[in-house]
Amino acid sequence: MKHQLSQKFNEIYNKEAQHAFFSPGRVNLIGEHIDYNGGLVMPSAITFGTYLLISPNEDNVFRFKSLNFDESPTIPVRDSYQKDGDGWFNFPLGVIEHFTRDGHKITGLDMLFFGDIPIGAGLSSSASIEVVTSYALNELFNAGYSKLELVKIAKSVENNFMGLNCGIMDQFAVAFGEKDKAIVLNCDTLEYDIVPSNLGDYVLAIINTNKSRKLVESKYNERVEECQTALKDLNKELSIDYLCDIDAETFNKYKHLIANETVRKRAQHVVEENDRVKLAAATLAANDLAGFGKLMYASHDSLRDLYEVSGKELDAVVEYAKTNPQVAGARMTGAGFGGCAIALVHRDAFDTFSKELETFYTDKIGYAPSVYQSLIGDGVGTLAVASVA
Repeated sequence: MKHQLSQKFNEIYNKEAQHAFFSPGRVNLIGEHIDYNGGLVMPSAITFGTYLLISPNEDNVFRFKSLNFDESPTIPVRDSYQKDGDGWFNFPLGVIEHFTRDGHKITGLDMLFFGDIPIGAGLSSSASIEVVTSYALNELFNAGYSKLELVKIAKSVENNFMGLNCGIMDQFAVAFGEKDKAIVLNCDTLEYDIVPSNLGDYVLAIINTNKSRKLVESKYNERVEECQTALKDLNKELSIDYLCDIDAETFNKYKHLIANETVRKRAQHVVEENDRVKLAAATLAANDLAGFGKLMYASHDSLRDLYEVSGKELDAVVEYAKTNPQVAGARMTGAGFGGCAIALVHRDAFDTFSKELETFYTDKIGYAPSVYQSLIGDGVGTLAVASVA
């Protein structure tokens, strides 16, 4: 489809696209529900993502078209913009609102979006849309933002325009990703290290459970509130800004301060998961994929039992993976409540893995998953229009 986008743009708008951009999705290799708790995460950009073709118009309107969604609104250029229902176009509209509020004059545009990320699968399709839009507007209107400032704009859109209390990991990963490398990101300071991800004889399998979820409608915000409650309780005797400011040993010493057992479990996952990211970075650096795989399984078990954001679909994928000796490790990735799992699968066994998993999952769940093989790719950037012709 991406090689037909210029033609599609011409058919829709009866003119040529003048600019093209791409922003990837992301997987988080380990470190889940850590970003809003000030800790370490290990995401990487993938080779699926969002394409944006764009041309200015003189009609003083923004035309939003997508090959993935039915809604195609035309919105007049104004001094400010409000979220309009739950349509996909609110993500780029929120970016336009942020640029406008910052004093940049954004004039009429004809836009065509296309994403090959499975929607609602936990691969950051929304962050991909936000970042590709902010990057495009920055280029077209010479706004002068740095890439980090664009990441912060995209996060602000998610938090303040869309109403989701997410952290910064998704936007950061799709902006700063590098081919064949993972990012170890400190979500508090935004300092990061690039970790070579030499998977050797293994490949990254992305398994879409095909159980969709919308985070704003899920219990995501509830988990954020529970973590804030745990932090408040711990600060009766400690003085910390985030749960991830302490390690597991310190947590075990002070966990009695957290009165609610459920809230205590949430905090335990966060603190221990943060420690796992540190171990994971060391195992990857040492090319210890077996050790990394064990940490993946431990992460999933914690997300299932302590944080309770998994579900029978994600658990079924990991259950099968544990029976296959060609799999080094597996875990849910993303916020959970459906979406995707990832697995490290021996390259030569990938086709067999896909077929056997499909059978196992279908027997257990009642419908099939979708299994993809992805590479670790680059972050947001400009494309030649000819490359999507």
